[in-house]
Amino acid sequence: MQLFYSKEITETGYATLDTEESRHAVRVLRMREGDELHVTDGCGHLYRCAIVAADASACVVETLLEVTPPADTPRCRLHLAVAPTKNPSRMEWLVEKAVEVGIDELTLLDCDHSERSFLKTDRLERIALSAMKQSLHLSLPRINPAIALQEWMESGEGRAEKAGAVTQKFIAHCEAGQPRTPLDEALLPGHDAVVLIGPEGDFSEEEIQLALRQGFQPVSLGPSRLRTETAALYAAVAFSVKNEE
Repeated sequence: MQLFYSKEITETGYATLDTEESRHAVRVLRMREGDELHVTDGCGHLYRCAIVAADASACVVETLLEVTPPADTPRCRLHLAVAPTKNPSRMEWLVEKAVEVGIDELTLLDCDHSERSFLKTDRLERIALSAMKQSLHLSLPRINPAIALQEWMESGEGRAEKAGAVTQKFIAHCEAGQPRTPLDEALLPGHDAVVLIGPEGDFSEEEIQLALRQGFQPVSLGPSRLRTETAALYAAVAFSVKNEE
C-alpha cells in the first residue's frame, strides 16, 4: 500500500495534497485521474481516495471511504524527552527509527551537560512524516522544539498526569551509585509513559534530583553504556514490546 499524508483530508469531500506528496503521486508513481490511493491525516485515520485532478504541484483527491474509523480506546502513548546530540545526524537517525517503532511525541531537552542546546525541528518533522508513511503508521508524532529541562518541568509537562489515565514517568541516567530499576521491568503495559534521556555527558546530579522530586522513577537501560540516540531507541523498543505483550 502506498500511503500519502494530508492534514486536510476528511471523511467526505475533497483535499489537495501538498507539493511533495503531489509530485510523488503524479510524477514518481505516474498516477492519473481515477486512480485510487490511501491517505492519512496523521491523527489515526485512513481514507481510500480517488484522484480527481492529477496535478504534480497540487493533486486533488476525493474521499471514497474511511477505512479505519477512530478506535473507542486510544492506544498507549510514549513521549520521549531527549537531549539533542552534538552531531545532528544522530538525532535525525533517532527520529526515523523511533517513529518506525512507534512514538507519539518527542521533546528536545537543553540540559546542564548538553553540547547542543538547539536543533531545528522542521527537518526532524519531515523525517518523522517520511518514517510514518514508510512504516504505514497513521499517527504523526509531535516534535517539540528545545526547552531547558527545568523549564519543561515547571511548565507542567513533567508534573501533569492525564485525567483518567496513569502516566508512567522515568528518567534514565548512568549514576551507578543510585538505585535504578531496569526499564523493561519498570514499564507497566497499558499505560502512557514519559522517558527522559540525557545528553552525552548524562544528566547532572541537580537534574536527577529535580526529576525525582517530580515523581520520575530512575531506570537503567542495561549493563552497556549507550549513546544518547541508542538509549532513546532502546526506550521506544522496550515500550513497544511491553505493550505488545
